[in-house]
Amino acid sequence: MSAHVLDSDAHRAANAELVARLERLPVTRRLLLVRVIIGIATFFDAYTVLCIAFAMPSLVSEWKLSPAEVGLIISAGYIGQLFGAVIFGSLAEKFGRLKVLFFTIVLFVSMDIACLFAWSGMSMLAFRFMQGIGTGGEVPVASAYINEFIGAHKRGRFFLLYEVIFPIGLMFAGMAGFFLVPIYGWKAMFLVGLVPSVLTLPLRWFMPESPRWLASKGRIDEANAVVGMLENDAIKHGLPLPEPVIRTLDPKATAKSDWRELFQGIYLKRTLTIWSLWFCAYMVNNGLITWLPTLYKSVFKLPLQTSLAYGWITSGVGVLASIVCALLIDKVGRRPWYSWAFLLAMLPLILLTTLGATSPVEVLILATCAYAILQTVTFSLYLYSSELYPTRLRALGTGFGSAWLRAGSATGPILVGFVVGDLGIRYVFSAFAAIALIGGIITVLYAIETKGKVLEELSP
Repeated sequence: MSAHVLDSDAHRAANAELVARLERLPVTRRLLLVRVIIGIATFFDAYTVLCIAFAMPSLVSEWKLSPAEVGLIISAGYIGQLFGAVIFGSLAEKFGRLKVLFFTIVLFVSMDIACLFAWSGMSMLAFRFMQGIGTGGEVPVASAYINEFIGAHKRGRFFLLYEVIFPIGLMFAGMAGFFLVPIYGWKAMFLVGLVPSVLTLPLRWFMPESPRWLASKGRIDEANAVVGMLENDAIKHGLPLPEPVIRTLDPKATAKSDWRELFQGIYLKRTLTIWSLWFCAYMVNNGLITWLPTLYKSVFKLPLQTSLAYGWITSGVGVLASIVCALLIDKVGRRPWYSWAFLLAMLPLILLTTLGATSPVEVLILATCAYAILQTVTFSLYLYSSELYPTRLRALGTGFGSAWLRAGSATGPILVGFVVGDLGIRYVFSAFAAIALIGGIITVLYAIETKGKVLEELSP
């Protein structure tokens, strides 16, 4: 037997032992600290995504923007996120999760500063595009990173209680818009977005690199040191630490990453399915949440503060729905939850079309229902995406998948802008109902169940 095969066998055995040690770990204080630090970055990532929606009613008046221009500015950030998700997902497989996370946070904070000095619609569009590149890279890499620390039976709850910070960040953007914009103007939204530079960058030094990523690169000693630190943390605080159960890993578990594998074997169907779910869910939800404050003010002629308050209510209900999902999805399962959510979200959208969306209260109640139902899908798809791919492809596959989130998010506001301008508001909701139906059908036909399964067993 060649030395290369021996080395490969030894690598695979060491990786299997490390995975077994990770799988039996309890949720230690160190893991909770990691979740908090990444959560802070994700919170302001979400805030940054939505702050433009609450700044926009003021910008429309100040810069005399048309509905089409508003749609393009809102979409610019999502288009940037599309590029960021693909670029930084690939880099995270090569250089590690932490280095890429640090760079993406620096990028989106620096572009937040640039947005403060925007002087026109085109300058804001350019800065939001660049900011989107950083934002788009941070979330999928952070999701892969968090997932790689947690065992199968705790993964859904632990991860989604981290991920729920994203809709809380969206809600906080609404609160900041409601209280700050009428008094201090739109620039206040971007000033608040500078907080992550104060909090997240120094805390980054308390975070270990992903042991699964280190092991996949053959850096077994470093990976063992990280797992040993977590084990000592558990022992120190009297947490249960059962004996590891070592499972035989597929030889591919220690293979090098190759993006073409996303479109081969079992991963082809998974890739196309998750792309479709990302696109459908985010096209509807981000099309709704980013446009609603402007619609209330421009179409229904509500006062600025009322328009912002209505947008904040929608975000707040979305947070409550997300918390319910985080607590229950490990019991219900991913596939049945997503199937029902897509199909149920159609009902208020169809009702809005039927009623004609003639009053702001009507839109508030029914659009909020649709948004909250689909929010349980949008905020948990990072969990599902990370479960569908092996360590060598996890950040890359999640990044490619979330690129379709960005495509859907960019398409939604543009669609709303043109449909409202040409056909009227009621037809926006009928288009979104059709998209939700497509998402539901795809989930029922092609999605797989992942709850309670070890990552290495799900994805060899």
